Amino acid sequence: MKTKIFRAGLVALALLPLAVSAIPAHEGHAHAAAPSGAEARLGTLAISGAYVRATLPNAPVAGGYLTIANSGAEADRLLSVQSPAAGRSEIHEMKMEGEVMKMRPLPGGLEIPAGASVALEPGGLHLMFMKLTAPFAEGTTVPVTLTFEKAGAVELALPVAPATAEDHGQHEDQP
Repeated sequence: MKTKIFRAGLVALALLPLAVSAIPAHEGHAHAAAPSGAEARLGTLAISGAYVRATLPNAPVAGGYLTIANSGAEADRLLSVQSPAAGRSEIHEMKMEGEVMKMRPLPGGLEIPAGASVALEPGGLHLMFMKLTAPFAEGTTVPVTLTFEKAGAVELALPVAPATAEDHGQHEDQP
């Protein structure tokens, strides 16, 4: 049990830059913008703004972000994510439970409601790449296959953005 808690703590520490950058910053501070990202259409689904963040040399994990819009009349479900750049890839959520930020995989996948969009972004829903085969270097791409319940599979080359990339609009002042 202690080993699992320790590993979870290490993963949380490795992801700290992901969670921290999701916290609004003071206006006027310089932040690296997320790249426009990979885009694809698959049936009634439109994937946009897909990217991953650069990692430090020995980082064991990385996060991926994108938006999925469903213009169809029925929901679809993102079932899995795969990449040869990682030993394991999962669909994750991060959320506050009391005063603790918890991250967990979504074993049943992620529903994309009919006529709606779902954003996977820092500090919330995201793609999780574990056991990286090599660091994700800024300016390169990471091959990823997304598999949907109804629409099928789509391959994307996700650009690697700076480790500090944000995809926020307006920033609010922090205390």
